[in-house]
Amino acid sequence: MTLAAVPQPDLRLPLYQRLRDQIAHQIARNVWRSGEPIPTEAELAASHGVAVGTVRKAIDLLVADGLVERQQGRGTFVRRPRFDRSLFRFFRHLGPDGTQAVPEGRILDRKARRAPAHVRDVLGLEANAKAIYLSRTRLLDGRPILSEEIWLPATRFAPLLSVPLPEIGDLLYPAYERLCGEIVARAEETLTVGAAQASDSNALGIPEGAPVVVIDRLAFGFDNRPIEWRLTRGAATDFRYRVEIR
Repeated sequence: MTLAAVPQPDLRLPLYQRLRDQIAHQIARNVWRSGEPIPTEAELAASHGVAVGTVRKAIDLLVADGLVERQQGRGTFVRRPRFDRSLFRFFRHLGPDGTQAVPEGRILDRKARRAPAHVRDVLGLEANAKAIYLSRTRLLDGRPILSEEIWLPATRFAPLLSVPLPEIGDLLYPAYERLCGEIVARAEETLTVGAAQASDSNALGIPEGAPVVVIDRLAFGFDNRPIEWRLTRGAATDFRYRVEIR
């Protein structure tokens, strides 16, 4: 198998961290795909000229980041986080028969533009860098339940501007990978409650001032660089929080 070119490592980092980043880069370039095993610790140690203990510490970081998972007696496999489950923790996205349903995604607007200062800050963009803006609503049985503001670095996601909208589909992260070669490895979310603005009233059909749940998400690639910022807003009446405590 031909490995993808790896960026120059930061020599200030510990060896195991550099190895973690090299393996993550190969995963990002689809050298090993979701559900496939990566080489054994002994094979990685031999190919990189390091001790098995160094490989083990690098794999520990990848496991902690959710990029791979160890399966007893089988090896270490590439995994992808299930981001759809995040929203399902918070909103009652259930079909008529009570089963979990995936809301329809409908992009209302998409354009390349200069990002606002706060978006540039979270995505690490230069002052004059272009970003892709998506305005999207999500519907269940034709009823809008979520409105989303999404920002992406234009240099990494340019194909999204020209592809026909139906090809993007209801779930964005698979589209990012399929169309742009960009894989979301992890995300950080902050959930707050606010009051509906005029834009919420128009998008969701709720009165201004009604309580809304706001989910602020920053998503990262395998290289630990932020690649998407989105703000999701939904009526608090559709909100639930469920956690199992053991």
